[in-house]
Amino acid sequence: MNDIAYFDCFSGCSGDMMLGSLLDIGLDIDTLREGLERLNINGYNLSAKKVKRSSITATKFDVTIDSHAHHHHRSLTHILNLIENSQLSDRVKKQSSTIFKRLGKVEAAIHGVPIDEVHFHEIGAVDSIIDIVGTVFGLEYLKVKSCYSSSITVGSGSVATAHGRLSVPAPATLQLLTEVSAPINTNSEFNQPKGELITPTGAALVTSLATFGRPQMNIKKVGYGAGSKDFEGWPNVFRIWFGEQASSGQDEELKLLETNIDDMSPEIYGYLMDLLFAEKAVDVWFTPIQMKKNRPAIMLSVLFPASVESKLTEIIMRETSTLGIRVREVSRHVAQREIIEINSTLGRASAKVKRYAGDIIAIYPEYDDCRQIAAKQNIPFHEVYRVIVDEAHQYLAQHNS
Repeated sequence: MNDIAYFDCFSGCSGDMMLGSLLDIGLDIDTLREGLERLNINGYNLSAKKVKRSSITATKFDVTIDSHAHHHHRSLTHILNLIENSQLSDRVKKQSSTIFKRLGKVEAAIHGVPIDEVHFHEIGAVDSIIDIVGTVFGLEYLKVKSCYSSSITVGSGSVATAHGRLSVPAPATLQLLTEVSAPINTNSEFNQPKGELITPTGAALVTSLATFGRPQMNIKKVGYGAGSKDFEGWPNVFRIWFGEQASSGQDEELKLLETNIDDMSPEIYGYLMDLLFAEKAVDVWFTPIQMKKNRPAIMLSVLFPASVESKLTEIIMRETSTLGIRVREVSRHVAQREIIEINSTLGRASAKVKRYAGDIIAIYPEYDDCRQIAAKQNIPFHEVYRVIVDEAHQYLAQHNS
């Protein structure tokens, strides 16, 4: 099975929080040190310790810069050369370079300068290079094949930067989120603290590595990475779920109830279907059949997990005219499915992605989203559907590369 990671960004994300969460689920700090020694960077020390953020215990990762070492701002070209000339794996080099290229492009656009003239400030410092390369290295070490992410809580208020005090989210952060149409968590259920909850480095990591949506997975470990701030009554932590992708093609043991009905009003069938689905039937369908004396009839079929057999049987007996129900065990192969959200050229839409043996087999746009776009923009439904499918494929290709 493929190992996968789910980024739970309910309190945003930063590079050190993400690395802290990887250390929390099993990445050894000595292994991280050895990996980062492959970069030609000196004058720093790594440390990790357990801390409390509100009521949650989490791992706080820190990079301590040697005060006697000279650390100057680095250009994008310098950083990319540093990564390329390292002894890191090709995958770590490629993903780390992609993240820095996105950061460079965003910084250049915001400050109105050519990308070659961008000199990184906060994100170009030694600790941020370590956060980005270290995270990519850690995910590879833990054998994570795919990453997914929740919606992101960004915070509010303002933050002090090298360019002065800026509104939250900072311009670079907001642009990185905008490029992938990242879903923002606006849940007001919690009394969220004021301040920056997702940094440019955190935004770059999440939006470059993850597909937005919760996957079908078997969770093996959960890790918590602590942020620097300790808000009262708010757990300032980044949570990672680590586990196995639910196997495409896995066998699922179910049962099937069937009964033939030839003397019931058709009006009842819709009501019956709703009741059965409400009690956790996996599927319900009606098949036209011919019974004795050539009577037209309906065969009711209900697929369900064994745990709800008695309740479904009771519903069918009470709500239909049947006198008996057949039951048998069945097995089925299940494709792995996930829901993604994209900001297409026609509008925001959701789509179901079907995978088998790790490969994308098909993409099915959400009907209601396509219908609303078609009606609002006066575009044929089939054209809207085609565009969403094409752009969903492009979105997945970008995030799985």
